[in-house]
Amino acid sequence: MSNNLAMTDIAFNFLSKRKREVEFGRLWDEVAKVMKFPEEKLKKKKSQFYSEMMLDNRFASLDNNKWDLRNRRKFDEVYVDTSDIEIENEESDEPIDDSGLDLPSGDDAY
Repeated sequence: MSNNLAMTDIAFNFLSKRKREVEFGRLWDEVAKVMKFPEEKLKKKKSQFYSEMMLDNRFASLDNNKWDLRNRRKFDEVYVDTSDIEIENEESDEPIDDSGLDLPSGDDAY
């Protein structure tokens, strides 16, 4: 792993050189090749890479597990309207058993 670039930077550079979106598998193959990950770390690094891609606002996740640069996509292609999402309230009246936790008490409690 002699490369100083982050995995997402490599993905950004790769996508910048292309004119179209890329399937995640192909994008991962390119990143793994450039980063020269050892075989035993590939699975963990692939999961980490996917998470980082989801959090990096330079990228747009598209249908069929394809990715592109967000600045090349129309707003409607990358915007998700969350106003119709219903969140279930899972609160209950049952007390939580915190006997196994090392929680501060007395003056140390907040």
